[in-house]
Amino acid sequence: MLELQQASHRESSIFDRKPLQAFYEEVREIYLADQRPWVVGYSGGKDSTATLQLVWFALAELPADRRQKPVYVISSDTFVETPVIVDYINLNLDRVNLAAKEQVMPFEAHKVVPELKDTFWVNLLGKGYPAPSNKFRWCTERMKIKPANKFILDRVAEFGEVIMVLGARRGESGTRDQVMKSHEIRGSRLRRHSMLPNAFVYAPIEEFTTEDVWAYILQVKCPWGVDNRRLVGMYKNAQGGECPLVVDTSTPSCGNSRFGCWVCTVVQQDHSMEAMIDNGEEWMLPLLDFRNLLASTQDPAEKRKLRDYKRRDGRVWTNKNDGSWVPGPYRLEFCRDLLRKLLEIQKQIRSEGPDPSAPLISEEELHEIRRIWRTERQDWEDSVPKIYREVTGEDLDWVRDDVTSFTVKDDAILQQVSTEREVPARLIAKLLDLERDMQGMGRRAGIYEKIDQVFREDWPDEEQIKAFHQGEQGNGKDEH
Repeated sequence: MLELQQASHRESSIFDRKPLQAFYEEVREIYLADQRPWVVGYSGGKDSTATLQLVWFALAELPADRRQKPVYVISSDTFVETPVIVDYINLNLDRVNLAAKEQVMPFEAHKVVPELKDTFWVNLLGKGYPAPSNKFRWCTERMKIKPANKFILDRVAEFGEVIMVLGARRGESGTRDQVMKSHEIRGSRLRRHSMLPNAFVYAPIEEFTTEDVWAYILQVKCPWGVDNRRLVGMYKNAQGGECPLVVDTSTPSCGNSRFGCWVCTVVQQDHSMEAMIDNGEEWMLPLLDFRNLLASTQDPAEKRKLRDYKRRDGRVWTNKNDGSWVPGPYRLEFCRDLLRKLLEIQKQIRSEGPDPSAPLISEEELHEIRRIWRTERQDWEDSVPKIYREVTGEDLDWVRDDVTSFTVKDDAILQQVSTEREVPARLIAKLLDLERDMQGMGRRAGIYEKIDQVFREDWPDEEQIKAFHQGEQGNGKDEH
């Protein structure tokens, strides 16, 4: 039986009180207790590596005919993960699937990704969502929780119940400890999932300290053939921890120095990416600069320069104190600038980085951004193909309209007419786009309702809004 060697300077380890074989026996006991499949959350970091490795070695000691219950290994890819981490995770997932076949193990590795409508670039560039912050962290639910939960719920639909196996450890976070305790099941090592019905959680390394985790993965050879010592270098270079698979809102966020999305603006400074650059990954500097550009848009002094005065639903929110408008989504002009910059950086890192085909934004996302700009944001210039062509010198297979499209020349005429008639240009453009989109339909059901919705939006300009609300305050009326 393997005995882990403990460094002389270390404090008491869990392995001093509980031998490694006891952890393996517990895993086997829970695995054999029922027919519920397991879903192991794997993020590529030390905790999830230790968890997956522990489960693998435990089940490997079972006869082949007793390890028939599937163990799904899922890893979340938001499409904006740090490239170095993505490459490492992809390597491990491939090796897991290969080793599982060779060793006749019940593991299946899968990558879960957000739907097109939920990706970072479709929301930030397409819809104009501002860079995520602590007050408006729109990314986690769309890009991490939903994809992971969809996979879990699909397994629930297939098997009735599932067990999530996570690398959660006690003492990592007070909030996390409280959530773990609140969902305990008396007399069981399993917990109820905090959000999903018919899903349960098992944390086999919850008693491990950070030192225990490192001792285990560095002294026990990885069963799917990856050298775990690479993790030491990655942690050293990034000065951080792993970004765990997020399956509910209690999972710690990927802020501070954790591995996570390279565009993350929830924290003030990305120490992880800065450390990687300082340790030899200079090609990532343009990524850091872009991330810092996004972070700078959260400066109150910059918000009204870069963001629209109307929300996406057409309404205007105002500040009760001074009647000023509350910033909404990024202006279309700024989104155009960001797209151009992103494509330029993609071209640069393909030239200077290790991957000549590194994708920062996908073709599917570009097509969806183009659709949103044209149908929802009155982009009569059809900017996406133009920007893409100017930056890359290439073209994609852009969809051509079957109906007449408006042009830059049409927009100039519209601006002139709207000024003469004192009617908001955006109102006319939106009505024209609505008519165009419904042109040729056999049944134009709902067109009057949609027209009415357009007219119900707030259409005054910024000065009119401020004057109106100052007047309301002077009359002693409340704002809405």
